[in-house]
Amino acid sequence: MGTVGCGGGTLRLPGLHGYAAEFSPYWPGRVACAAAQYYGIAGCGTLAVLEQNEAGIVLLRSFDWNDGLFDVTWSENNEHVLITSSGDGSLQIWDTAKTKGPLQVYKEHTQEAYSVDWSQTRGEQLVVSGSWDRTAKLWDPAVGKSLCTFKGHEGVIYSTIWSPHIPGCFASASGDQTLRVWDVKAPGVKLVIPAHQAEILSCDWCKYDENLLVTGAVDCSLKGWDLRNIRQPVFVLLGHTYAIRRVKFSPFHATLLASCSYDFTVRFWDFAKPNPLLETVEHHTEFTCGLDLSLHNCGQV
Repeated sequence: MGTVGCGGGTLRLPGLHGYAAEFSPYWPGRVACAAAQYYGIAGCGTLAVLEQNEAGIVLLRSFDWNDGLFDVTWSENNEHVLITSSGDGSLQIWDTAKTKGPLQVYKEHTQEAYSVDWSQTRGEQLVVSGSWDRTAKLWDPAVGKSLCTFKGHEGVIYSTIWSPHIPGCFASASGDQTLRVWDVKAPGVKLVIPAHQAEILSCDWCKYDENLLVTGAVDCSLKGWDLRNIRQPVFVLLGHTYAIRRVKFSPFHATLLASCSYDFTVRFWDFAKPNPLLETVEHHTEFTCGLDLSLHNCGQV
């Protein structure tokens, strides 16, 4: 049973397990959720578009795909468009203004497409995907095939996230225990950080410091990395009791972040404080995989 909780409301998605939740950059209270049956091992996937109103959380739209959906990202130039990534290695483009879909399918990855992200820097519309085939691919949604493929990871890629500051720069986190930073204008990897002695399932960029990233790993730790000095982490946050599935920096506070884990909890941290763990939320009864912080409402997660 998948559940989506948002600012006090809950919606149940029977038979589905949620893998990603992303707030719309356009509509306050609108969330897209990528989900799969049977933990993505078999069965179908669903993209659910939800909205919070006075009555609670309502289902606006749902689209089905014939394999599990593991990630979702909103378009930064059209408020109705989303892209999902799937267990069959494909990316799907959906339009919430239409009842059927997808508009387009890109099938190039040879294994699960586990991550997809739309660039936030203005002036370019680029999408990056990461796959268990160990590659990341760059896409222009207006072009029917990938623009280039990034190779170098020695394990599956779990997360690919654009820098919110530097155009054409993205980070990737992998089962090979490294965090890598790439520049789309250069063919090879820009930076390799041996960030954990365990698989890294998630990474994110600080919204206020272009040199700061965070990683979350199977070793239950979160680590902060300054790209100008990668010998030591700038912070280490301990408290989760199982693998950290997703981590996000706050859009409102430079030192705040949130993480969710296979320990069923969501935790909020301020890495600038001597006791960084601010709050532990224990309202989920299964693995907590998706997490996002609203750009519109400071307290909405």
